This record gives sequence, C-alpha cells and structure tokens, in this order.
Amino acid sequence: MHKTINIMGYEILKDEISVINLENSRNKIVNTINPHSYVTAKSDKLFKEALLSSDILIADGSGIVLAAKKIHNENIKKTAGADLHHYLLVELNKKSGTVFYMGAAPSTLVKIQEKISVEFPNVKVESYSPPFKPDFSSEDNELIINKINSFNPDVLFIGMTAPKQEKWLFLYKDKLNFKVASSIGAVFDFYAGTVDRPSEFWIKIHLEWLPRLLKEPKRLWRRNFISTPIFLFDMLLFKFGYKNN
Repeated sequence: MHKTINIMGYEILKDEISVINLENSRNKIVNTINPHSYVTAKSDKLFKEALLSSDILIADGSGIVLAAKKIHNENIKKTAGADLHHYLLVELNKKSGTVFYMGAAPSTLVKIQEKISVEFPNVKVESYSPPFKPDFSSEDNELIINKINSFNPDVLFIGMTAPKQEKWLFLYKDKLNFKVASSIGAVFDFYAGTVDRPSEFWIKIHLEWLPRLLKEPKRLWRRNFISTPIFLFDMLLFKFGYKNN
C-alpha cells in the first residue's frame, strides 16, 4: 500500500513514484492533479469522479505541494507528468516491456517512437492518433479500444489534453487491457521535442508555469489568472476548517 495525504478532498501520493510496480499491477490508473485541474473539477462532475477514482494521484503542481505544507504542515514532492513518463519507460526498459501512446498528431507519435528506440531500446512501442474532434463517435471509441487491446500494453499513455483524456480513460478503463495507464497531456509534445519544456532552473524554483505562460498566453492565461487564485482561496478555507469543493 502506498501512503497518501488528503489535500482538499483528494488523496495525493506521499511516497515516491517508485511505489508503482508494473509486475503487480492490472488496470491501475495513475493521474496527476494541479491547481487548474482541481478548479476545473469543481464544475465538471465526470472529471472530478475520474480524479477521485484514480488508483494513484500525484502532485503535478507547486500549488498542491504548497497546500500540503499550509494545510497539514507536511512536505510532499512535486512529480510532473514528465517525471512519471520517464520513470515508467525506465522500468519498461528493464523488463523489455510494451507501451502504447494514444493521442497527439501522427508526426509527434513518430518522433516519440524514434526517440524511444534510441533511449529505451528494449521497449516495444505502438501508437494511435485519434480523430481531432471534441467528442468521439461510438465507432471511434471501438477502433481506439481495439487498437490498444490488440497490442495489450504494459503501460498506456493518453495524451488528449485535460480533462478530455482523464474522462475518456475513466469511461473506458474496464474495456481496456493494460497494467498501468496515465493521462499525461503535454508530455507527448515535450518528449517528442515539438514543444520545449521549461529548463531545470524554472522547474527547481517552482516557476515552470511562467515561461509556458509567456509562450502560450492565450491558452494558459485562464489557469494562471483565474484557476490559481480560486485554488489559493479554497486552500485558505481548508486550512481554517471550511470546505468549498
């Protein structure tokens, strides 16, 4: 069993991600949470249900780390989706495992496969780029499920942006064959090199969001100027015994 800490209604992993054991896993879902996803889930019931049902929920945001300190006076480690992705590839390489990437553009998936063949040569990779549309048809979903299950991966990564990716995995997890699955969104592009992740300097000082905001202000302004203040306000409510989620 892994240790967790309750942060504003969510059980967040306290242990290192090394507690994720591929050998003893079956249809285990590992999701990430940050202040923006916390706020989004307040008004999206299915997304909230998907996060709450996660087998493991990791703190992918300095705000979550801050909340652990302010509410419980405990220190937990921020673990980004990119960290989880790297850890699982290392583990797969040790055991000559398999990984399936569902999401992103075909060109991005090709770059991912090329990079893995060099960095993790023992890992067998398959992928599928789904139709770019707000909602999948029943035929789309059947095709996606069949492609994943025919490969029968040890690890399944979903990359369709939040909250679509988490909700899709939650709805169809019982029809899918995998050991561990995780929705890691932007990590597909980070790893492929189609989008640059901020440098280690920004990550270490907990300001990874700043260069990303400066690069993509239209896409990211809401999470920084609306979601973050709401999250901090709720954090104060929880600290003083009030609940607002």
